[in-house]
Amino acid sequence: MFLRFNKVSVLIFSFISVLGRQGGRLLLGTLCLLAVHAAQAERIKDLASIQGVRANQLIGYGLVVGLDGSGDQVRQTPFTQQSLTNMLSQLGVTVPQGTNMQVKNVAAAMVTANLPAFAQPGQTVDVVVSSMGNAKSLRGGTLLMTPLKGANGQVYALAQGNLLVGGAGASAGGSSVQVNQLNGGIISNGAIIERGVPTTYIRDGIINLELHTTDFGAAQSMAAALNKQFGAGAASPLDGRVVQLRGPLDPAAQAAFLSQVESLQVRVPPARAKVVINARTGSVVMNRTVTIDEAAIAYGNLSVVISQENQVNQPDTPFAGGQTVVTQNTQIEMKSDQGSLQRVKTSANLADVVKALNALGATPQDLLSILQNLKSAGALRADLEII
Repeated sequence: MFLRFNKVSVLIFSFISVLGRQGGRLLLGTLCLLAVHAAQAERIKDLASIQGVRANQLIGYGLVVGLDGSGDQVRQTPFTQQSLTNMLSQLGVTVPQGTNMQVKNVAAAMVTANLPAFAQPGQTVDVVVSSMGNAKSLRGGTLLMTPLKGANGQVYALAQGNLLVGGAGASAGGSSVQVNQLNGGIISNGAIIERGVPTTYIRDGIINLELHTTDFGAAQSMAAALNKQFGAGAASPLDGRVVQLRGPLDPAAQAAFLSQVESLQVRVPPARAKVVINARTGSVVMNRTVTIDEAAIAYGNLSVVISQENQVNQPDTPFAGGQTVVTQNTQIEMKSDQGSLQRVKTSANLADVVKALNALGATPQDLLSILQNLKSAGALRADLEII
């Protein structure tokens, strides 16, 4: 049993020899608790979802008002003026045809929301509001009543409320400072559900559990745990994604049955090794099962430096009718640092992988290319996903 803990087992043997038989028994019991904790199973609700229990996306078009002069420029966004005219007409305000309204506190926006499963009329959901014109900021704005429709064109919710924009910015004298996005925000509980969507998740007592990721080992382990809990033949894996389960036919007992299913613990095998790269932000995330084989890497840094200098030329005789001319001198310089061939040792765990990659001294952007090249060379033992 101690061989499963590698370096920790050496310390345990040393402590047992020092503490004697009684102390060794006590430490052995503690070790068993640590082993159980290290191999702790996961709940089915964290591994899979019930087929048919899903959310539905909603979308709508609306107007955001109350902006502090940061709305759409209606001459460049004619749909904003048209929407404003139609809204005023529905409220009984007649706008003469051909009127050019110069408003700066209105912006056209797209409104999106998710309608959760089992949602009932009267409940509320959060909405996301995004500018679709040339508004500078939606900060401080109020979304007017906006119908939210599903893919079938029917209205399922109505959204309205004050926007919460996480960004901030200021501008003056041609200079501006901005933190995060100003053209989008959220309204917490900003939409009231007007119509629910029927949810069917069990047919003739058959329930399908869909794993979040395709894994034949996890599907087999889940089916074994369900059969152990509810009897042999209760569950069977259809493939690496779906496990079929037989439930009660009585609708009154189905909710309690699914509650037991979701709380059931399942011992799953280690996840598939994966490295996720975000090329836009330069971030790299890898799980603990990633390993690399020995390889040699050479890379160099290429940088382009553009410098611009304004030169003012004035005439020698200012009264002779000459003019002052400003010329721009632009210089472009390309620098390429010398690359070096470096060795990457075989790494059997995540800590060794991180240590080996840090030893290269590469920047995050260089690391993106290095990982991709390692994958192409067959040295990276993981799936590479670029988002």
